[in-house]
Amino acid sequence: MPALLNLLPLPDLAALLLFFLAWVGYAQWARWRSRTRLSILATTNRWRREWMLQSTLRENRIVDAAVTQSLSASPSFFASTTILIIGALLAGLASTERAAELVHELPFAARTSLLVFDLKLAVLTAIFVFAFFRFTWSLRQYSFGAILVGAAPAAGGFASEDERARFAERAGAVMGLAAETFNDGLRAYYLSFAVVAWFFSAWAFIGATVLVVGVLYRREFHSDVLAALREGL
Repeated sequence: MPALLNLLPLPDLAALLLFFLAWVGYAQWARWRSRTRLSILATTNRWRREWMLQSTLRENRIVDAAVTQSLSASPSFFASTTILIIGALLAGLASTERAAELVHELPFAARTSLLVFDLKLAVLTAIFVFAFFRFTWSLRQYSFGAILVGAAPAAGGFASEDERARFAERAGAVMGLAAETFNDGLRAYYLSFAVVAWFFSAWAFIGATVLVVGVLYRREFHSDVLAALREGL
């Protein structure tokens, strides 16, 4: 890998480093920022805790089970889709020459060596492998949340309101962790589009990285749906 990185032109190497720094840096910054300014994820986590509290007041929790199943459908769908994408990318790695010819035929696509082209495909594959693991872990966490919903005592079975609140906090935290893990996978999907721009040029890669991070920031901290969710808190 170090030898392969040495073959990268300086703009490509700089763009790749910027990409990973932007990804990790934004993820850490968004987590820190949500402590002082609620992000869409932090806001919905509060609503999840409220949902779990309301579920403890209901004798019939069929609706809660249906909502949990509906939430778990999204990571399941994305995990299945990601497997297909990974398979296609591995097929591309297995026939690099043909894949490189197809890409080079695209207008404005940069011509690179096969080793550099392999690296681009490998980076893209690694991103989707990461997304797959996050989606499947999110799916498992939703199943843990479903267990908690099923294990909740009857509406009048809590010894005190404090016990009810602690249960709701615990169940809401599990649902929130599942949502955060799913969000990690979605973020990887967004950032994969920046890597696609790398096949055109390193400068397109840099521009796409900045653009995608800007879109993520706008949707997580300044979207219309966030404003609507905040109104009830």
